[in-house]
Amino acid sequence: MKISRIVLHNFRIYKGENIISFGPFSNKNINIISGKNGYGKTTLLTSLLWAFYGKLIAQVEDKYRVDIRNVGGYEAYLQTFLNRDLNALPIEDSDKSFSVTIELRDIAIPALTCETITVIRSYNLDSKEEKLNILIDGIENELTKEVGYDLFINDFILPREIAKFFFFDAEKIVSLAEAQTKDELRSLNRAYSEVLGIKKYEELKKNLESLLTKLRRQGISEKEKIKLDELIKKEQSSSELLAYNLEQQQQNREELTNLRSKVNVLQEKLIREGNAITLEELAALKKERTQLQKESVSIKSELNQILELAPLVIAGNQLKKLNEQIEKEHTEEYVSTDLLKRELSEFSNSVLAKINEAEINDKTLISKILENSISERFKSNTINTEILVSFSEEQYRDFKSLYKNLSTTYSEQLQSIVQREKNNRVLLTRIQNEIRQAEARKDNHLAKKLREERDLNTRLINDLIEKENALLIEQGKLTAQNNSDKKQISELDKKFKLVDVDNRKAATTNKLLVKINELILKIKEEKKYTLQKALKLSLNKLMHKDNFIDDVKVNIDKDIMDIVLFDENEQLIKKDSLSKGEQQLYATALLKALVDESGISFPVFIDSPLQKFDKQHSKRVIQEFYPFISEQVVLLPLLQKELNEEEFNLLKPNLHKTFEIINVDRNSSTIEEIEYMPDFKSLKSESYV
Repeated sequence: MKISRIVLHNFRIYKGENIISFGPFSNKNINIISGKNGYGKTTLLTSLLWAFYGKLIAQVEDKYRVDIRNVGGYEAYLQTFLNRDLNALPIEDSDKSFSVTIELRDIAIPALTCETITVIRSYNLDSKEEKLNILIDGIENELTKEVGYDLFINDFILPREIAKFFFFDAEKIVSLAEAQTKDELRSLNRAYSEVLGIKKYEELKKNLESLLTKLRRQGISEKEKIKLDELIKKEQSSSELLAYNLEQQQQNREELTNLRSKVNVLQEKLIREGNAITLEELAALKKERTQLQKESVSIKSELNQILELAPLVIAGNQLKKLNEQIEKEHTEEYVSTDLLKRELSEFSNSVLAKINEAEINDKTLISKILENSISERFKSNTINTEILVSFSEEQYRDFKSLYKNLSTTYSEQLQSIVQREKNNRVLLTRIQNEIRQAEARKDNHLAKKLREERDLNTRLINDLIEKENALLIEQGKLTAQNNSDKKQISELDKKFKLVDVDNRKAATTNKLLVKINELILKIKEEKKYTLQKALKLSLNKLMHKDNFIDDVKVNIDKDIMDIVLFDENEQLIKKDSLSKGEQQLYATALLKALVDESGISFPVFIDSPLQKFDKQHSKRVIQEFYPFISEQVVLLPLLQKELNEEEFNLLKPNLHKTFEIINVDRNSSTIEEIEYMPDFKSLKSESYV
């Protein structure tokens, strides 16, 4: 599948009609659309995603979800798409509509023969109407109408769940390499499931689980129903608050990243003004500071985790008594008295029923004998230990493990973490002092202005860090509350009795759930070996260090997926120890492996290519990655910075077409196809220097 033509009409900075024509096609697969910062490269990617997915664009990337929320909803977000010049004019004096048209060729759809499929999405600010049309060979088709346009795009062109792997910012994909927390690893696992097509099975699993819950809740009393409804509302509320908290954290992290980048730029300018140390020395100091800051976050995270157990340590004697009680209960066999009474009563009724059937005359005597036997059985309590806790075997093992840790190594662990935090703080202070000493002289007015701006941004960073810590604490409380709510609902569900018909339905549903879980696990296990092999092969092709990555292991545990790298000595390679360029190479190799696993043929658009790569890495990516990732690759570089003349010459053997984004004025850009020559100047590179 290839994109033959893109038409942008009044979409943000692209005023009027702008056409990008990739046809006629050849055996060369790489296209370049170059332009300065702010000219419209990222806008082009946004326009394509909006054309395909409309309001569902928020499900492709978190960035769009945050943008939509920040402007006050999707309708308000659409208003930002209209060209600013047109937006500023009175309604009667301007065209208040914008649209994006994408024409696709070489697309194979079952039971549908066609040469082109055209997707047209438009919006009119006057009528507040968004339209989506799909044309098959230039005309409307009943099949697309019957299926539904959005569903047709998702099922036959590109599923939105994996669109981010085909439209990506090469600098931001480093986040794939930095996945460490459970939430990040869950996100990686979701992406993996989406690529493999497992998501539909997981959705079916959720539906079956919902059905099972629904069956359990049928026939409950009004009182129980009221209690359950209250618990469900409470759980939904805590879930929504938790989701909002996670959104806030994501937004906070993005703001922190931007501010830290600004501070680094200002710091470099201060160093140049003061001429105190070289930029290389500054880079080394900054790298060391960044590493120490990461270690500080990691240490604090460990400290927070171990401090969660502090209340148990403080409990002291009470915890010891609890341990003794659990030990007593575990060593003695016991049965619930209520359960035993119920079982014997049922047994008695059963015997009496059989006596009636057998027509025994002296039934009263037999009944009295049974009643006396049961009564005598419960007069003497055979259980020596009063049951207070009633732990299951698994709960018993978990508690004993925790108790052993608290009574032996807990104190040493806490002291070790505190000492590490202290050492880290001392080293970080020393590094920051060295950087501060390298600043410009006090009487330098430019340096003073730079310092004030840097200090302002530093204060904002500190505020955001405090906010981040507060959000993390709140997240912990909300998670605990949400888990508690879910547990109460689950326990209440267990008390509901199923009628015979529902029992059979529940049994069948449980069987299906077991089979689906087995199927999902089987697919993941089979595919993970292919992913390991593909990832290792890609890494060794792209890395300029021979055999730097000797082995790759993909670990999947329920909803968490982690990728582990090993060197030739079978030693673990920590991904945060890789340079930024190596991290981007790792993420790039992972993307290629995931795209290959998806089996989907679709053009790949890459914004900011080669930005973090050194000369050797860039050469390998150009020769080993771009020619093979897709039949059609579109690069959106900033010339000289993200693509220099030497790299351009390496691309030439696979270069199909080149385009340039030309800025007409502050609110208007156009895209023009340009002929490239052996000389790099034909791409007007002088305008980027």
